[in-house]
Amino acid sequence: MPSIAGRVGERAARATRPGGVRVPALAAILACATAALGLTGCAAQPDPGTVTVLNSATDTAEHAANQRFFDRCGKPLGVKVEQISVPADQVASKALRMASSHSLTDILELDGSELPQFAETGGLRPLKAAGVDTSGFSASATSLGSYDGVQYGIARSVNSLALIYNTKLLQAAGITPPRTWAELVEAAKKLTKGDTYGMAFSASPNADGVYQFLPFFWSAGGDEAKLDNGKGEPALQLWKDLVADGSASKSVVNWNQQDVNDQFVAGRAAMMINGPWQVPVLSAQKKVDWAVASIPVPEAGKAAVPPIGGTVMTVPKNDDRAREKRAGKLLDCLNSEQNQLQWGESVNNVPTRAAAAQAYATQNPKLAPFAQLVTTARSRTAEVGTRWPVVGDALAGAFQSVLTGRTSPEKALHRAQQQALAGK
Repeated sequence: MPSIAGRVGERAARATRPGGVRVPALAAILACATAALGLTGCAAQPDPGTVTVLNSATDTAEHAANQRFFDRCGKPLGVKVEQISVPADQVASKALRMASSHSLTDILELDGSELPQFAETGGLRPLKAAGVDTSGFSASATSLGSYDGVQYGIARSVNSLALIYNTKLLQAAGITPPRTWAELVEAAKKLTKGDTYGMAFSASPNADGVYQFLPFFWSAGGDEAKLDNGKGEPALQLWKDLVADGSASKSVVNWNQQDVNDQFVAGRAAMMINGPWQVPVLSAQKKVDWAVASIPVPEAGKAAVPPIGGTVMTVPKNDDRAREKRAGKLLDCLNSEQNQLQWGESVNNVPTRAAAAQAYATQNPKLAPFAQLVTTARSRTAEVGTRWPVVGDALAGAFQSVLTGRTSPEKALHRAQQQALAGK
């Protein structure tokens, strides 16, 4: 899939944020390099007193926050932790260059959607083999870090999507947060006045748009392995109806998730679909009073099925198994209940240990809906694995063609399935 997706809040949230920057031809790069490299992480003369981590914490505040936790966990082990941080879209290529010189780091932090491509090469050590305690984590978080039934990555915190709404506008209109699609359509229409649309979402032809479409597609019964099974069409029709009746702007086909948040903060949208990476911006502004609710579902009583996003820490294979075990011990410490809770609160994301997630929801009631939503969230790669980039592109083409009036939902998903199969 794709990608990963600015400013301290957004950048820190990128530690778990989904959409945005696509790693170009990652599978092709890996295929060309793996045979020669083996992704083996043994440096020629590694410093025995240092554990190295490759991540995307290039923002100064995020880097420093990470280092505080690394120092806290490294001290009892008698080691220093050194971060090598590059932009998120460069992590994969940087890892391959380091592997080619036998200097890959002890810990490699990847976006969850990238893990299958790396795991498929055989260059990652299963976490249990590295001595990592993998018990007590949510099923969705375990899925995010797994490939072919084996867990290779562990996420300290994760994110998903929710309905964020303008409390004053809904109160003035006598509307409670919609729980079903029918209520969403009715509320969006009633809230659309003047320059304000009732609803905003991203339908951009990339990772952001796909990430936002998945809660509707999956909640309706859509299947990424068989896009034309007929169950995903109502989700496309819902988006089409919201745009067609003027409840959502036609510009949604060009908006990324940050654009959607900008519209909401400017008062040009009463409700939006977005994630917790927007919380720093929402909390800093004074124009809009906001709250969070679950994503509306097709029928009352059903659970929303949003995507789960985040980065996972992996242990590259190393000829020195003692270094692998030490990396595993560091991961155990980083993922203790207390450390997960503190980290999750620092980046506005939900801890992956069940007990820590419950404490997070209690201590952060405004964001509690996110904690609930990640319990039913799904990994984008769980079903289709390394094929996700092709499937994601096919879905993007489907909703773009429907929203621009070029085709019907049924034809769009039939074409998307053909595209996905052709890209196998």
